[in-house]
Parts: sequence; C-alpha cells; structure tokens
Amino acid sequence: MTQTDDSSPVSAGVPPSIASAAQTALAWHRAGRGAALATVVQTWGSAPRRVGAQLVVSGDGQIEGSVSGGCVEGAVVLEAQEALADGRHRVLEYGVSDGDAFAVGLACGGTIRILVEPVGGSMPVDLLANLVAAQKARAQVAYEVNLTTGNGAVLRGVYPERMRLDRSGVEEDGETFVAVHNPPLRLVVVGAVHIAQALVPMAVLAGYDPVVIDPRAAFASPERFPSVTLLEDWPDEAVAALGLDARTALVLLTHDPKLDDPALAAGLREKCFYIGALGSKRTHAQRVERMVAAGFGEQDTARIHGPVGLDIGAAGPAEIAIAILAEMTAVLRGKAR
Repeated sequence: MTQTDDSSPVSAGVPPSIASAAQTALAWHRAGRGAALATVVQTWGSAPRRVGAQLVVSGDGQIEGSVSGGCVEGAVVLEAQEALADGRHRVLEYGVSDGDAFAVGLACGGTIRILVEPVGGSMPVDLLANLVAAQKARAQVAYEVNLTTGNGAVLRGVYPERMRLDRSGVEEDGETFVAVHNPPLRLVVVGAVHIAQALVPMAVLAGYDPVVIDPRAAFASPERFPSVTLLEDWPDEAVAALGLDARTALVLLTHDPKLDDPALAAGLREKCFYIGALGSKRTHAQRVERMVAAGFGEQDTARIHGPVGLDIGAAGPAEIAIAILAEMTAVLRGKAR
C-alpha cells in the first residue's frame, strides 16, 4: 500500500517544497494566470542565492521561490510582469547593498544578474513542458539559453562536468547560460523507526523527496509519517519499483538483515550517491561479510557508510538524524567519500 501527499497544486504526489519552479510556472500558465521565470545567472560578492536559483511570478503577482532572499524580489516582480506584457526576455543586474545584505543575514553586499523569461513569450510553452517532463522522468538535462537573443533549448547528454557538480553558470563566451536540471534529490529510508521520524522532515527542509519503506504496518503509518510517501512492501520489491539513481540516498535503519540486506544489495547494484546503514562497527563488519558472500567486491562494500552518519557523538534519534543528513550532504558536495 502506498500513501502519498496529493495536496500540491503542481503535481500529485510531489510535496510543494519539492515541486520545481518549472513545474509551478507551467501549471500557472496552463491555468491562464500567466507566468514568468526569473533565474540567477551570475553573482559577485556575497550574493544571497546561488546561480540557478529561481523565482516564479504569476500575472497577478503571486511568487514562488526567490532570487535574492528578499533584497530585490519586488523589482524583479515588476520586471517579470512587464515581460509578460511584451513577451520579451530581459537580463537584470542589481547591486545588493550592505544594508540589504545584512537584513537577509549576510555580512556584506554583492551583485547579481537575473534572467527573466515570460512563458509563452521568449520561453515557448513546449520547451518548458519538455523540461518539466524530463524532471518528472528523473532525467538529467541542461537548459541552454543565449542571454542576448533569449533563444533556449533543453539538451541531454551535454555539460557532464556541470551535471556532476550540479553547477549552473555562464559559459566562457559570456552569452550562453547553462541551467543544470538534475533530478530532485531523493531519500529512500528502509525502516520506519524513530530515527526516520526525525530524519525525514529534516531531509525535506534540505530539498529531498523522501520515501519510507517498511512492511510492518504498525511502523509505516500515516500517523507516524504525515504527508510522506510510505511503501508497506518488502524493501527489495519497493526499491526495484522506485528505481535508484545517482540523485538518490539510501539509508537503512531497521537493524534487521532480513529487511536491510535485500535493499542494500539493490543499492550496491545501482548508482546511489549515498548508502548508509545503522549499526555498530561489529554489526557493520558482519554486514560487509554478508555482502561479500553475496558476490560484492571490496570496491562495492566501501560505498557503505556504516556506522551511518558523521561521528559527532550523537545521542538520541534527532542527533543521529542530524549526523546522517550531514554525512549525506558531505558526500553529495564532494567533501567525503
């Protein structure tokens, strides 16, 4: 049985915090509200948002996302509505003053360039629909746009280094902006235990789309995990149905080899960027022995983070969850193996 949160106006089963700016823009356009996408294309100094951050503006002034943490959103909204009126893209440049920067938590200001594209104008609807379809299919794509002409395209199999680093930016020609659209980060947790109850909401705040797997109905209940996708299936069947990829973190928390091992074996056969398993060093050594007996090599078992999480002296479910999420982040950003 699967429980999902269908409250999102953008895409059934996708929590609002996970729905992309492209999905929101397409939904608003198709609803007749109009939509423009504003994207940070370059930053200098202490800019509040990273390159690639997006803000969606509707024709009636509703916004989702941000491009500056609040410093210039008002001006961008006005420019976006003008872009919707004339159908033309524009590239905006703003200096964030020290005072404004301090208001959003920065020590000093900076400068940002923002590309504004009206959907149905300089950004064709079918192009945006292709981008959204790729996101829903968990495909890695790049949106390449010429900042002078406004002409863009959705491309696959290009810019491998940008894809690996998840880093959007302007190319050396100074005119071509490449927005990396990797699949949303996903967290697959095997074991609906106390640690999972703390880890899942933290992961949502960090941008992960969580799925909790546990065949034990008493554990995998909507009361314990509200608004979370729950799979009451055997872990090997559940992960096979989900499909594991390079944007997926797999965390095993049941402490029961009958449940953890089948999912672990599936994870080792796929390209999960992170695999973590709960247990002591002794438990982990036994786990590795079982994986070796199942045919996995030393290079495979070295991918398993066990005991799971950074060693921060964590005590209790919440602190263990912090340690796990910190280790996931370190691996994702290339700061740990």
